[in-house]
Parts: sequence; C-alpha cells; structure tokens
Amino acid sequence: MNVVRVEKNTGQETGERVVKLFRNGRNQAVRIPVEFELPGDEAVIRREGDRLIIEPKQKKSDLLEWLSTLEPIDEDFPDLDESLLPNRDVDL
Repeated sequence: MNVVRVEKNTGQETGERVVKLFRNGRNQAVRIPVEFELPGDEAVIRREGDRLIIEPKQKKSDLLEWLSTLEPIDEDFPDLDESLLPNRDVDL
C-alpha cells in the first residue's frame, strides 16, 4: 500500500508505505524499501511519542574540515603584544 501525505508546515509530499515487521533474533526489525534507503551503514533511531524516527548518522567533522569551510579573513591580525611591557633579560 502506498500513501502520499502532504506536510502542513512545508507543503512537501512525504511518501509513506506500510511495511512488515519481523524478528531478527531477539530484535524487532523492519525492511526499509529502496525509495527510503538511507546513506551509509549506520543510522540513529529515537522515539518521539509513539513514533520511531530513523535518520542517517551524521558524519563527525573535525576542526580542520570545519575551518576549511570558512572564508579567508582579509584584515591584518592585531598586534597583541603592543600593550605588554618589554621582555627583561634573564640570566640562567
């Protein structure tokens, strides 16, 4: 059975299908139809009221990856030492 539902907030069509639940050992499982296939090999599942929400697991990004997305800064870096007293010579 295929059902087409339109979300109130966005007006977008959301496909919906009735699927069979089955047992895989002690776990309950659902076979995800190809049109709802998620990328990758892991997903996150959570409960919201009586609904189960399954979403693709987001790839963790590292700091360098995030920094590479920023636009370069065209201004000079401020001189942070200008308000400090000059260094003293120290005998060791």
